[in-house]
Amino acid sequence: MSNAKLGALCATISVVFFSVNDVAIKFLSGGYALHQVVLIRSVIGLLIIVAVIAPLTTGWGIARTKKLRMHMLRGLCVVFANMTFFLGLAAMSLADAVAIFFISPLVITLFSVLFLGEVVGPRRWAAIAVGFIGILVMMRPGTDAFQVASVLPLAAAFCYAGIHIITRRIGGTESAATMAFYIQIMFIIVGVSFGLIVGDGRFGDQSDPSLAFLFRAWSWPVPADYPVFLIIGIGIAVAGYLISQAYRVAEASYVAPFEYLALPMSVVWGMVVFDEFPGGWDYFGMALILGAGLFTVWREAQTKPVALQRPLRR
Repeated sequence: MSNAKLGALCATISVVFFSVNDVAIKFLSGGYALHQVVLIRSVIGLLIIVAVIAPLTTGWGIARTKKLRMHMLRGLCVVFANMTFFLGLAAMSLADAVAIFFISPLVITLFSVLFLGEVVGPRRWAAIAVGFIGILVMMRPGTDAFQVASVLPLAAAFCYAGIHIITRRIGGTESAATMAFYIQIMFIIVGVSFGLIVGDGRFGDQSDPSLAFLFRAWSWPVPADYPVFLIIGIGIAVAGYLISQAYRVAEASYVAPFEYLALPMSVVWGMVVFDEFPGGWDYFGMALILGAGLFTVWREAQTKPVALQRPLRR
């Protein structure tokens, strides 16, 4: 199998895992606290990384690094991006949240100009503008259709762009397995910290679905939900590794479009699992965001064919 085909296969499988993870998190959001879900998921994910992925890659040296502070900072950004996105899922339709999050490539381009001094031409500036018009169409601020929760996946997208900038600074010397290891460590630290502070549910009486998901008291999972927690734990470890491998073996311009499969998948999952049907304006906004994002990926490949690019997802 060629590197391009292997990259496409890894990316596609990872997107399926990420999409199932989103569905499972949204499913669990009505009965558990977000930090509890994240903690359980990360403990399982860390066990998979240490017991399965590490022996096949870097071995017991998976935790060895000279850039611990950068890993911790990157991990915090990943945690914040995930938690804001998942809080948005609790109150929004799955497809809308995923679509808004996919403004990420455009924000990354914007951040590359602001923080890395890169030069962006008029075509990519136009794509950025089109993408943000798509966001406005999706969110419709100032109308009855506007949801405050829609700001959460947008915040996740901006935070993800920060992750990308950090990754570009350390990705040349740090392995994908090591970066995945420290991400799970940060999830566990944050999950335990939240549990100790608000896990008793003292702030759990919230009418807003997102706030209720954040401050709900911890409870022991019911046996029927054990498979769901197991799926998201294994899935996030496997998906995180596969998407990193996809970008390591194949060109970013070839791999990145496969990540956008998550958008139509989220529409289908929303219809089948949650009985959510996007309206005409939603489809229009998704089309603008999708088109702008794909154009940005393509244009990036044309202007910087060997540029380091990292996956869109968590």
